[in-house]
Amino acid sequence: MKAQKKISAGLLMYRVRDNQVEVFLAHPGGPFFAQKDDGHWSIPKGETEAGEGLLGAAIREFQEETGLEPRGDFIELGTIEQKGGKIVHAWAFPGDWDGSRPPQSNTFELEWPPKSGKIQRFPEIDRVGFFSLPDARKKLNEAQHPFLDRLQAALKRCGEFKHG
Repeated sequence: MKAQKKISAGLLMYRVRDNQVEVFLAHPGGPFFAQKDDGHWSIPKGETEAGEGLLGAAIREFQEETGLEPRGDFIELGTIEQKGGKIVHAWAFPGDWDGSRPPQSNTFELEWPPKSGKIQRFPEIDRVGFFSLPDARKKLNEAQHPFLDRLQAALKRCGEFKHG
């Protein structure tokens, strides 16, 4: 019997500055990612709860991970499958963050250092920021790159920006 794949849902906040799209990405917290940067950032996302709608889960997770309240018209970006088999559903929405306060993320507990018996608490995300699409491609987990392509195509269709 096959193990059921994990399902996550997330939001890709974007803004347009000087006719260029910038996207809001999150860096995972904790000791495993402390020294990792390019290729390790993600859209704010998390696993769905039983009976929860996908968009509702995406909104909840975004708020839990960033402390920001997503609002506006959501653009469906479809799904991707990450290397580990997790299925991620995503939506984009226009928004902004001025960087005046750090993200207010949920935390998780982990025995650290390994086999030390000491349990430590770490933020789910430790950094967030807006990135141009070329920079986002460097930072973002490669499996999530289709979300950037789909956002760019959707914005071009509605005439929100002219260059990519």
